[in-house]
Amino acid sequence: MASKPLDPAPGGLPGGSLYKKRVPIYPKKVTGSFRRLKWAILFVTLAIYYITPWLRWDRGPYAPDQAVLVDLANRRFYFGPIEIWPQEFYYVAGMLIMAGIGLFLVTTTVGRAWCGYACPQTVWTDLFMAVERWIEGDRNERMRIDKAPMSAGKLVKKTSKHASWLLIALLTGGAWVFYFADAPTLLSSLVGGTAPFVAYATIGVLTFTTYSLAGLMREQVCTYMCPWPRIQSAMLDEHSFIVTYKDWRGEPRGSAKQKLADPEHVGDCVDCLACVHVCPTGIDIRNGPQLECITCALCIDACNDTMDKLGRPRDLIGYTTLDRNVQESRGEALQPMWKTILRPRVLLYFAIWSAIGLGMLAVLAGRERMDVLASQERNPVYVVMSDGDIRNSYTVKLVNKEARPRQFDLSVEGLAGARLVDPARPGAPAETMRLPVRPDGVDTYRLQVRVPPASITAEQMEVTFLATAADGEGEARKTVRFTSPAR
Repeated sequence: MASKPLDPAPGGLPGGSLYKKRVPIYPKKVTGSFRRLKWAILFVTLAIYYITPWLRWDRGPYAPDQAVLVDLANRRFYFGPIEIWPQEFYYVAGMLIMAGIGLFLVTTTVGRAWCGYACPQTVWTDLFMAVERWIEGDRNERMRIDKAPMSAGKLVKKTSKHASWLLIALLTGGAWVFYFADAPTLLSSLVGGTAPFVAYATIGVLTFTTYSLAGLMREQVCTYMCPWPRIQSAMLDEHSFIVTYKDWRGEPRGSAKQKLADPEHVGDCVDCLACVHVCPTGIDIRNGPQLECITCALCIDACNDTMDKLGRPRDLIGYTTLDRNVQESRGEALQPMWKTILRPRVLLYFAIWSAIGLGMLAVLAGRERMDVLASQERNPVYVVMSDGDIRNSYTVKLVNKEARPRQFDLSVEGLAGARLVDPARPGAPAETMRLPVRPDGVDTYRLQVRVPPASITAEQMEVTFLATAADGEGEARKTVRFTSPAR
């Protein structure tokens, strides 16, 4: 028996569809201080992204000279003079925590400024829309082209637009892989067709995602895919600066003629829809704070332009807090801006963010550039020598975190008369052994520790390997177990 399709709920979409069809948005070109700020941030962020892999940093002949490099093959992360090893990944975790708290700090202070200015989705979408506007024209022209039947002119413009988008997306994916290998070498390999398959695959995936997210999906990513609009409600309060429509000043709305004829009884808003037409997410800010608003403030520029033409005060739509908006509507004196910003919640976030950053810097500045690791070999656990000495074997790893070859003086402590033996090197047991270590690497040695029977006081004891840099720049210790026969 065939099941009967469910009827759509009251108020549901036609046909019972679970998803609303996307309504195309045609943002209009706008000029103003916030638009100029967005252009400046766009150019700076894109320049950082595309240029950084090509910057050089001299680390000597034994390390790569790329300023920023995530060397997965050798498990290293280079950032200027800083080199992060796998066991130091907590620095990366610390930076991610700082980024999260920094996002809380910015949102609490000035709303979704990150979303409106510096988020990669916003930056690339802005770039794609600029290309679209350059090829197809401004809002009205793009709407006319989309409604018109297919023609040679329309085909050329659409093809040019999407080809430009794909080129930008390809350059975006290509720039990303340069962070994971020497950029000039990888570029030569990519052009010559000899690069690893994973490089081409990564570029392909990032080309597709950049083209899809910034070119086709745009505001849907911010509205439906990104979790931050839902999280921000917990970050904002009545003292957070957000883009706000001052309804006490703008209502009741009327046309420009009505406003000029009766300025006392008609609000400043002339219902020109300029704020709606420039919004990249297509919302009407006059309806109050909304999940879709990314706080780009383009509506402020558009509204200020209209107010200038009407000879009315600016900032009918402006950056303000809910509390200050209420105070302004009552004609009350507003407290200084810095007092509104530097409130306890903001200072707490800043203190936590700063403490983590300073703590990481302190640990980074005081970290040792060498280490020693040792583990006891279990087969056999010990050997009784002909002269009565007890011998244990160990696998010792000497870690050199500097980009130059070094020599470590290795000795043992904790048991009187303990001596080192290297089976791979002829010679008598020695109290100290000088061992070479390659630059920026780990060298492994299989060593033996011999202890005279007079020093044996228990079945299980401890011995400490002490590695001292021959140049006097650092030392490291590792304590391990020493096993002897039961007494």
